[in-house]
Amino acid sequence: MIDDFLNGDLSAVEAAMRDAAAAEVMPRYRQLAAHEIVEKSGPHDLVTSADRGAEERLTAALTALLPGSVVVGEEAVHADPAVYGALSGDAPVWIVDPVDGTRQFVRGEPGFCMLVALAQGGEVLASWTYAPATDEMATAVRGRGARLDGVPLRSGAPAPDAVLDVATSHPDYTTPEEKRALLGVRSAEDIAARPCGSAGLEYLDIARGALDAVAFSWELAWDHAAGLLLVTEAGGAQTTLTGEPFRITGGNALPFTAARDAVTARRVRERLLAGAPAEAEA
Repeated sequence: MIDDFLNGDLSAVEAAMRDAAAAEVMPRYRQLAAHEIVEKSGPHDLVTSADRGAEERLTAALTALLPGSVVVGEEAVHADPAVYGALSGDAPVWIVDPVDGTRQFVRGEPGFCMLVALAQGGEVLASWTYAPATDEMATAVRGRGARLDGVPLRSGAPAPDAVLDVATSHPDYTTPEEKRALLGVRSAEDIAARPCGSAGLEYLDIARGALDAVAFSWELAWDHAAGLLLVTEAGGAQTTLTGEPFRITGGNALPFTAARDAVTARRVRERLLAGAPAEAEA
């Protein structure tokens, strides 16, 4: 069933994302009222009426496109953490982040996007990254490459002696242990590190060769599933501390990295290991 879907016309997924953005997100862009912004776990973890409305609309549209599929969405999991377990089940799973980069969205900045990935059995098979403010749509299908607005994406590789441009987990969101683990990247002389914005847009920048790598210390599937496939299909690479690929079902050795090419991924992983607790290096 899922093979037939992936071999068919996938433009309906793009249409569903554009519809959700037009109906729920963009009317509130730079128009949010105070009561439409709510703190979830703290002042740095925000949800808006746009997030909730877009996820509800996407959930209805995507499950209708693929009967028998289920949705693991950021807001649904916040309401019921058991929903996350569907990633380990047999049904096709839509992984949805309705507004990735909510901080930027709340501030009225254009650096936010919508993320959708389709997975089954823990494997990401297709992904869509839509930036409504700039009307950019990036897509990837496993084994078939990545595209931005229909044009093939290639990540390329930085020069061998280049100082790497790396986006890392934002300091406001990291625990002391995570900050220590990222220290090897942030203090490296051959890396120019900066706090990340929208994870989805950082992955898009890697896929188009505008950013060399990311180093992230959290593993929520809706933030990473779409972007990791996009990077991989554009020719990039990714690795956790143990050298294994990132698993959307969790249990990864963190932090992990995604990069423009395998050489760069290894360079960043070495710096991560330099800052990681000793047991992570085993």
